[in-house]
Amino acid sequence: MIDHTSRRSFLGRASMGLGSLALGQMLEGADPGISGFPDHGSKIKRVIVLCMAGGPSHLELLDHKPMLAKLDSEPMPESVTAGQQIAQLQGKELRILGPQHPFQRYGQSGQHMSTLLPHIGSVADDICIVRSMVTEQINHDTAHTLMNTGFRVSGRPSMGSWIVYGLGSDAENLPGFVVLTSEGGAQAQPIAARQWSSGFLPSVHQGVKFNSAGDPVNYVRNPAGVNREMQGELIDTVGKLNRFQNQMVEDPEIQTRISQYELAFRMQMAVPELTDFSSEPESVREMYGEGQFARNCLLARRLAERGVRFIQLYHRGWDHHGSIKDGIVESARYCDQASAALVKDLKQRGMLEDTLVVWGGEFGRTPMYQGEYAKAGRDHHIKGFSMWMAGGGIRAGHSHGATDDLGYNAVEDIVHVNDFHATMLHLLGIDHKRLTYRFQGRDFRLTDVAGEVVQGVLV
Repeated sequence: MIDHTSRRSFLGRASMGLGSLALGQMLEGADPGISGFPDHGSKIKRVIVLCMAGGPSHLELLDHKPMLAKLDSEPMPESVTAGQQIAQLQGKELRILGPQHPFQRYGQSGQHMSTLLPHIGSVADDICIVRSMVTEQINHDTAHTLMNTGFRVSGRPSMGSWIVYGLGSDAENLPGFVVLTSEGGAQAQPIAARQWSSGFLPSVHQGVKFNSAGDPVNYVRNPAGVNREMQGELIDTVGKLNRFQNQMVEDPEIQTRISQYELAFRMQMAVPELTDFSSEPESVREMYGEGQFARNCLLARRLAERGVRFIQLYHRGWDHHGSIKDGIVESARYCDQASAALVKDLKQRGMLEDTLVVWGGEFGRTPMYQGEYAKAGRDHHIKGFSMWMAGGGIRAGHSHGATDDLGYNAVEDIVHVNDFHATMLHLLGIDHKRLTYRFQGRDFRLTDVAGEVVQGVLV
C-alpha cells in the first residue's frame, strides 16, 4: 500500500484538524463552527463593529472635560506627561487645547456627549459609553493590529476570524465575516487587508472585503456567453478535481479552495439581491442618510439579517493632526446619523437584543494641541479614550469608567483592548480562555495572555 502522507499533510492533520473538520461541514452550506462553542449562555448572535479609523478625539466627542476649557493654551503639567509615550509631539512644547465643541446631556440617562453627535445622542439611552479605554500602540497600523487581533505584531487572526472559527456562521450564501470601507472628513490613513486576516487559522475564516463602488464583489456576474448552468458545471468539475487532490495530501487549504469556489457560486445569486436597496422603505433610507458610510451601515443590517456573524465597517477619516475644530465637524457629519440609524433600525426589527454594535477607533487624541494654535490639531493618545457599545447584554444608558480631569489618563474602571475582546466573546457565549488554536507548539487565543470580562458594562 502506498503511503501518500507528506510532511505538509501530516502537519495539517496535526495542527489544523478542527479547522479541517469545520471546513468539511461548510461544504454543505452554513459554517457550524467548532464543537463545544458556545460554551455558556450567549446574549448575542452577531457583532457589528463601526471602526472610526484614524483615532477620533474623545475630548471633542464623548468625554466631557470642563477643566480643559479653563486651561486652554496653558502649559501641560509636566507631572502628567513626564516619561510618557507621545507620537509626533515628542520633544515639543506641550500646551493644552480646550474642547473645540460644546457638550450637552442626552436622553433620560443624561449622558454627556458632544453637540457634534446629535443623532448618536438620540440613542443615548440605548448605548453604553466606555470612557476608560487604553491601548499599548501609539501608531495607526500597530494600534489597529492590537485592536483587531489582540496583539501588536501582525500575523495573528483578527477578532472576526476568531469568532467565525469558533461559532461558524448562519449565512449559507454569504461569507461569515464581511468588511466594508468608506472615507471622508480628515486624512484617510491606509487600512491593510491583514487587519481582517485569518492569520494561522484556516483561511476560510478570513474577512471578505466588499468594494465601495461598482460590484461589491469582483466577478460576481458571469462573463458574456456563460449562463448559470454552465458556471455550475464548471464549479462542480473544479470541485471534483480539488477533492481528488485532497484525498492525496489532505491539505486544509484545498478544503478552503473548494468551499470558497462553491460559496462564490452561491454569492452570484445572493449578492445582487443583498445590495439592491429598492425593497427598503424610503423612510428607512432617509433615516440612514446619504454617503458611503450610510450605505455601508444599511448594508450591515442587511448582512446581519442574512446570518453574517461578524461585520466590520471602517470609516477612514478621523486623523486630525491639524484644524481639528473644522475637520471633526466633517468626520461627524459622515458618521453620526447612520451610526444612530443602525442602532434604531436593529432595535425596531427586534435584532438589537441579539446583536452587539461597537463604535470607536484605535486610540484617542491628546489634550495637548499640535501645530499652531489657530489651526490646532491633536496627536495620537493611548492612555485614555472612549468608545460605545449597544445591544444584547449591554447596560444601556450607562457610562463606564473615567479619565482624569484633563482627559489624559484613564483612572477609573480601566478597560484594556484585551478586556474588550474578552467581553465581546463572553456576550457571544465564549470563555475567551477556552477559544484557542495550537500553532507552532503553543495555544494561541484572541486575548493573548490577558483580558478580563468587563462586568460593569453588562446587565
